[in-house]
Amino acid sequence: MSDTSTVETATQLLPKDIAAQKGMVNVQIDGIWHQFPRGTRMIEACRSVQVEVPHYCYHPKLSSPGNCRMCLVQMGMPPRPAPGQEPTRDEQGYEPIGWMPRPVIACANTVSENMGIRTTGELVQKCREGVMEFLLINHPLDCPICDQAGECRLQEFSVGFGRGSSRFIDMKVKKPKNVDIGPRIRLDDERCIMCSRCIRFMDEVAKDPVLGFTQRGTHTTLTVHPGRRLDSNYSLNTADICPVGALTSNDFRFQMRVWFLKETNTIDVNCGTGTNITVWTRSNQIHRITPRQNDAVNSCWMPDSHRLNFHYIDSKARLTEPLLKNDAGKHVSATWTNAYEWIGKIVKHFRAEQIAIIGSARMTNEELFLTKKLSEILGDVPMATVPRQGENDGILIAADRNPNTTGASLIWNAGDPAAKLELIRDGVRQEKIKVLFSFAEDIITDAGFTAEELAPLELHVHSHILANPTAQTAHIVLPSSAFTEKRGTMINLGGRIQRMNQATMAPGQARDDWEILRDIAQAIDANSPTIPSIDNAFKKLAEAVPALENLTHARIGEQGVVVVDTGYVVPLLADEKARGFA
Repeated sequence: MSDTSTVETATQLLPKDIAAQKGMVNVQIDGIWHQFPRGTRMIEACRSVQVEVPHYCYHPKLSSPGNCRMCLVQMGMPPRPAPGQEPTRDEQGYEPIGWMPRPVIACANTVSENMGIRTTGELVQKCREGVMEFLLINHPLDCPICDQAGECRLQEFSVGFGRGSSRFIDMKVKKPKNVDIGPRIRLDDERCIMCSRCIRFMDEVAKDPVLGFTQRGTHTTLTVHPGRRLDSNYSLNTADICPVGALTSNDFRFQMRVWFLKETNTIDVNCGTGTNITVWTRSNQIHRITPRQNDAVNSCWMPDSHRLNFHYIDSKARLTEPLLKNDAGKHVSATWTNAYEWIGKIVKHFRAEQIAIIGSARMTNEELFLTKKLSEILGDVPMATVPRQGENDGILIAADRNPNTTGASLIWNAGDPAAKLELIRDGVRQEKIKVLFSFAEDIITDAGFTAEELAPLELHVHSHILANPTAQTAHIVLPSSAFTEKRGTMINLGGRIQRMNQATMAPGQARDDWEILRDIAQAIDANSPTIPSIDNAFKKLAEAVPALENLTHARIGEQGVVVVDTGYVVPLLADEKARGFA
């Protein structure tokens, strides 16, 4: 058959037949035909074409119990033709739909060929009003003091789909309030609408089934199993997915109204997974961190230990100005200009074999790139990061507690960026190394150095966000920015490069590490290239590293881009795939 006849045949195909060739089914939603993969849930089909179906119990990463009934829709299918008759079809090949007189739940039913779905109309409206009326019968009217106000689905849906008035005149059933069920979470049972999301999350994702319902009817309450506590490291995810204010975080409870907060999408830096997060801030202060959905990294979840590890950013130990150690051995305030001048003046008296750099796999790719450039300016001096190893929890927390080990390996062209740490440590102990730069690492606390070993150094330049034991010994201390205070990129264990965005401003005179590295290089070598911005730093990085060729911050996007095939698989994602939720 010629190419022309093939094209003509393709153009003669009806829309319904084209969908079948692609393994899709034709579904009419509110009068408009769409095509979806076989097995798609009704609620997901509607969501994909921006048609809202209200729901409480449904979550795309959990099983569907169908117990809230809020997602009721009207379904229709073509009527069965009489024996011997062919079904009637319109000009596009679709059969007319006969509508069922009763609704179905959209969360647990899947689409099929020539199905019709109505999300509006009298039947659907009356059903939703009835469901909302039942849900509100015993619900307390404490919206002004409820922590969920502003992001409460019950509040939103009662306005959008409720009756607007109540016919209930009896006394409400009273349930337990402000119950301490875990170290990081509180339960207000009177607000619970029994959607069971928290129960299913703890059972299916956290693998710690400690929650369940007790009693019956209107007296049903959520509780923890006897002798147990909701103490899983993933417990705060239940507060994230609770559609009402039944479960709330102790850390955020009564701290701030969510409508006052600014949201910044960035990434977590507590391990190599690179969990996608949203940082919630107001007046340059972080109030909470929540997970952000990325199905290729962390799905919808994050561990409690990671999300709560931000309070140190506002610590009183923050370094806010450059410090120089005087002849009396005490640190005194200095300007950035003076600090750089001292570095440039002293370093030129030492040979390359007397100098070393300890960087960090917690630094961004741009900072690691400029660390390498500084090493080259100094004569290709040895560099190393500080390794951090823990236990892989089998869900999201990786054994590598550094967020950018993959980036350090790629940019430094080193299989193990920490390989030369022992060499540097021996050089310091034997006093062969006279000048040491330590960036973003407390090497006394985390790398096994001692103050006595560092004391003989002729020059120790240390940058960090906090006053720490290493800063006490350093000759020059430079204040740097925390991960929420800077922009940049990191590459996680899966080889995905992801963007870090600035949510807050650094305090005092603190600067980003990439700026510190750039200025130190220029103080040592006046011919060192000028880098005016972080975007320019990434451009030079992309030109130097083939795996990053043609990438920019904008092209990386909110979900990141895979640049290295490492073969690493996040256990949570493998489990979701096995359960059919990938």
